[in-house]
Amino acid sequence: MKKEDVPEIVVSRLPLYVQTLNHLLKEGKSVVSSAELGERLKTTSSQIRRDLSYFGGFGKQGTGYDIITLMESLRKILNLNQTWQVALVGVGHVGQALINYDGFNRKGFEIIMAFDESPKVIGKKFGNLVVKSINELEEELKIKPVDIGAISVPAENAQEVCDRLINNGVRAILNYAPVSLKVPEGIQLATVDPVLKLQKMTYYLK
Repeated sequence: MKKEDVPEIVVSRLPLYVQTLNHLLKEGKSVVSSAELGERLKTTSSQIRRDLSYFGGFGKQGTGYDIITLMESLRKILNLNQTWQVALVGVGHVGQALINYDGFNRKGFEIIMAFDESPKVIGKKFGNLVVKSINELEEELKIKPVDIGAISVPAENAQEVCDRLINNGVRAILNYAPVSLKVPEGIQLATVDPVLKLQKMTYYLK
């Protein structure tokens, strides 16, 4: 089956399956049923089976799924069987937190370069990275191309930064700026805005 034939909502659930399988493995389990997976993920066993059916058969009727086999298969489907290198633009509070977050490395993502326009951070070292000037972006990406860019700049600068990353070969954008970005077809875009999530939750806190 072609990648474009798989609904985006199904793909978005696959990382949750991998995460849950990893937790089950740490608990000492080796096999899991679709019913238990569904219970863990607050969904139905039929939903689990439908999602996995897009990628072939993984379990046997009555015996469930071998956790290691399923987890490795899903990681391969998600292209997580390699380390993805990331270019970060914007090294303020959010950018510094991203550099120092060891969860990226543990899950197969490595920030290998960081850029900013502020003289206050250019040339400074955060983690293992020395911040470079945003003016060096194109040159650095030519020397060491990456597929993923992370943006944590002010909203008014985010689209320009996004365009520059894409024009230099970046194919996926993780956006922490509080603004909606426009990207060409075929470019993956994910926006992380915790304030929007909080505003959604406060609706229910009457």
